Amino acid sequence: MIAFFVMVGFGVVVPVLPVYARSFGVDHTLVGAVLSAFALMRLVASPFVGRLIDLAGERVVLSTGVFVVAASSALAGLAADYPQLLILRGVGGIGSAMFTISAMTLLLGATAPGVRARAIGFYQGGFLIGGMAGPALGGLLATVSLTAPFFFYAATLAVAGLVGVFLLSAPNRGGVDGASTETPVPFRDVLRDARFRVACLANFAQGWSSFGVRSALVPVLVVEVLRGPSSWTGVLFAAAAVTQTLALAPASRFVDVVGRRPAVIASFAVAGVTLAAVAFTQDVWTLGVLLCLYGVATAFMGTAPPALVGDAAGARSGRPVAVFSMCSDVGAIAAPLVAGFLVDRVSYAAAFGSAGALLAVAAAAGLWLPKALAPAVSERVAGQEA
Repeated sequence: MIAFFVMVGFGVVVPVLPVYARSFGVDHTLVGAVLSAFALMRLVASPFVGRLIDLAGERVVLSTGVFVVAASSALAGLAADYPQLLILRGVGGIGSAMFTISAMTLLLGATAPGVRARAIGFYQGGFLIGGMAGPALGGLLATVSLTAPFFFYAATLAVAGLVGVFLLSAPNRGGVDGASTETPVPFRDVLRDARFRVACLANFAQGWSSFGVRSALVPVLVVEVLRGPSSWTGVLFAAAAVTQTLALAPASRFVDVVGRRPAVIASFAVAGVTLAAVAFTQDVWTLGVLLCLYGVATAFMGTAPPALVGDAAGARSGRPVAVFSMCSDVGAIAAPLVAGFLVDRVSYAAAFGSAGALLAVAAAAGLWLPKALAPAVSERVAGQEA
């Protein structure tokens, strides 16, 4: 529920934010700075969020983070000038880090290993459905005013925050937010675990490819290479999102029942080949098929690495989840800059190839994961032996 309300509001704001920033009379570089400020402050805040979760618990940090984003979004709609908008978006990034890290930590702690990937997939489904509904509502609200989406975003976040305050279980039984009473795995031991290292590398590759190269270059590719209207980008991304949503349930079940290792190796290999091939498309239909295939792979890529973090760190995993989240943020921040440089100096093939190469490295790293029984299978075997 929280994920859905957060993403509905986020999807409402994203289409109008660049236009709103331009209304202050700034150039495109400063418009980009507003977009980057959110991700940059997420990255800066993440290391502290892990510590904060250890002190206050996931429930408190989650709800506080959501309310921070709500307040900053409402104030952004009232911003008097560009510097105020920039600062408020940065504050929103801090709240976003608090929410996303504590929510994933709570989710990993509340689920047994045998159903962990399915829980993650269900949670991400809320994000995807909300993200698909948001832009349509944002277009309608933008006809009212450029600031209306920000107030709508604040309202949806307030609902999400209230859900966190009143519907999540309060702390009890000595565990963090009642999620678990198991002894935390020392962070140094988590860092030594191959499962955690592979998960971090995979998340960096996904941040680079999905949030960086794909989001930054596909819209330009559609307009400048395929000579299509910019509206095609929205249709293509929507089709890929629908495909990813439909694939989430079978993908997450595969990760739980068949195993994390084959899911990581196969999905990152397919994603690498698919994204590298995007640069060579000659028509929008081929591009659409490739993006939908990438969406299917993303359903596996979005569930297997977080499940590996839960397997390695256990239930009380605030700091490991924070580091895992930072890997994606670093990729998402660096990729648009590097990809843009490669397009300007080399070619689209080099830019998309950088993403394909990183995804291939992540797939190869999956070979170092332990060849153990899938969590769901091992739990069933243990139950039969008992």
